[in-house]
Amino acid sequence: MTFSLNEVEATAKRATRGAGYAWGVAEEAAKATRWLCVQGFDGPAILAQLLEQEFAPHLEHHVPEARDGMWTGARDLCPLMTGSALSDFPDALSQDKVLISSVAAPLLLLPFVATMAKKRKSTVEITLDGFSVTTDGVHLSCEEFGMDRANRVGITEIDQIRPARSMHSRATPDPGAWKLLNTVAHRTYAPATEQSRLLGAGSGLSDND
Repeated sequence: MTFSLNEVEATAKRATRGAGYAWGVAEEAAKATRWLCVQGFDGPAILAQLLEQEFAPHLEHHVPEARDGMWTGARDLCPLMTGSALSDFPDALSQDKVLISSVAAPLLLLPFVATMAKKRKSTVEITLDGFSVTTDGVHLSCEEFGMDRANRVGITEIDQIRPARSMHSRATPDPGAWKLLNTVAHRTYAPATEQSRLLGAGSGLSDND
């Protein structure tokens, strides 16, 4: 079953918030998930892969810090928090290659690296345990691949992008991943109260005398 990119973005946003992330992070996650779908990846499945790990309750352990030239954390890094830091500081690439260790669901970094490339008006290469991906901010060049975790990530500017992937206008998420996102998204819905049920559409009741 296929879904529009707007549906994907809305579901990803609510699911990320339902998993315990702040709304601002949820918005970034939604944009990232949509971007991955445009590039032909299963964005919802990649996001579900992250949310299943339940980083949000102890997010302080999964936020990057610069140590001896390497971005690292107390435990596996959250790609949403790491990606947000990257897109907030695109000038990090003007100094040297950015090195990051131990990232969960690392494909979620790709949209944020694309944002870096767009801000710098350049082409950026990201290597995930030796697997190379390039982007100019809009297009992405790489083969189809999946990865649960990357031990070592490197990001650097290069001269030009290789032949890019075709872009997509709809998404075909894995059914199990899509179900998980919707299940987690329901945590954001306020439970119905007796008053809201009585005043709901079609109830035929009114509190106006």
